[in-house]
Amino acid sequence: MELEDVSKAFGSTHALQHASMELHAGEVHCLLGDNGAGKSTLIKVMSGVYVPSSGRLLVDGEPVTLAGPRQAQDLGIATVHQDVGMIPLMSVARNFYLGREPNKGWGPFRRFDAARARATALDEVHAMGITRVTDANQLVGTLSGGERQALGIARAIHFGAKVLILDEPTSALGVKEASVVLKQIDSARSRGLAVVLITHNASHALSIGDRFTVLIQGQVADQWARGERTRDEVLDLMAGGESVEDLFEKLD
Repeated sequence: MELEDVSKAFGSTHALQHASMELHAGEVHCLLGDNGAGKSTLIKVMSGVYVPSSGRLLVDGEPVTLAGPRQAQDLGIATVHQDVGMIPLMSVARNFYLGREPNKGWGPFRRFDAARARATALDEVHAMGITRVTDANQLVGTLSGGERQALGIARAIHFGAKVLILDEPTSALGVKEASVVLKQIDSARSRGLAVVLITHNASHALSIGDRFTVLIQGQVADQWARGERTRDEVLDLMAGGESVEDLFEKLD
């Protein structure tokens, strides 16, 4: 997937200005930036929520106009949000197939194929390395934050995602849970997906990312490949181009 010179304005407010970005299969592209930098707007353009004011999107080299999230999903663009978008009081199997329930029977006798849903959901979750879940009837509300993220990623992969957009997946997670999610991201990459990781955590980004883009006030401030920037340089960019030391001096 590729974005070419994409801008998005809301009246006189320019949330995104002339942003270009390439996503490649089998790579993790980290999207970094402070609050209000334009990250949310950019991923909503990529996932079909917003139509860009100018510029274009290309999928497999062909220009596309996304009319909505459903069309983006049909093209293999899946987004897993921070809250994962699951229903806590429904089972793992029901959440896995939410909106895409498998059925059996025909005509007026068609009904939810619960056995198939349970078996598939459990297999896919285990394939992502989440072995603590042994019963697909378990309520999602009993899962940890990392396990919910893993379930969301497994669901996206099962339904044919080629581009996987992860919106702050490690936010509010502890060290152990965050490491679980990073392993899932690595697993998705190894399956040949193009992964977009939106994060505030420079350490997580540098540990898993192949390519990086930093947004500042809706514009692309810098882009680079793994190994081309130090951690301090990344932190300075995420702080709006100022060094961390300068920011501390201002606070003093």
